[in-house]
Amino acid sequence: QVQLVESGGGLVQAGGSLRLSCAASGRTFSRYTMGWFRQAPGKEREFVAAISWIDASTYYAESVKGRFTISRDNAKNTVYLQMNSLKPEDTAVYYCTARAGSYYATGSSEYDYWGQGTQVTVSS
Repeated sequence: QVQLVESGGGLVQAGGSLRLSCAASGRTFSRYTMGWFRQAPGKEREFVAAISWIDASTYYAESVKGRFTISRDNAKNTVYLQMNSLKPEDTAVYYCTARAGSYYATGSSEYDYWGQGTQVTVSS
């Protein structure tokens, strides 16, 4: 079992930055591929970014590529999402997630564990 707790959400103006953190506890964090998803009101949950546990390779949704950066610190059992140049359309609840697979996946059903989510609101 893996427990995930997100933090770092909040209200920011368009063009600003936020860094989300996800603290993991439970089984060996370093053996899980970690990801971030988001869900805006009235929309389906969508993939944002993922980072592999094998080689720390990363993968991003096209909508955030070049603006968001995912990273992990295995010593701290923490994964981060640095979000720059935020846009109002980035407003959503952001969820941290983990899967036992070696590499990224973009489908929410392919992830095994989920955090409770943290709200990110970008004002125009």
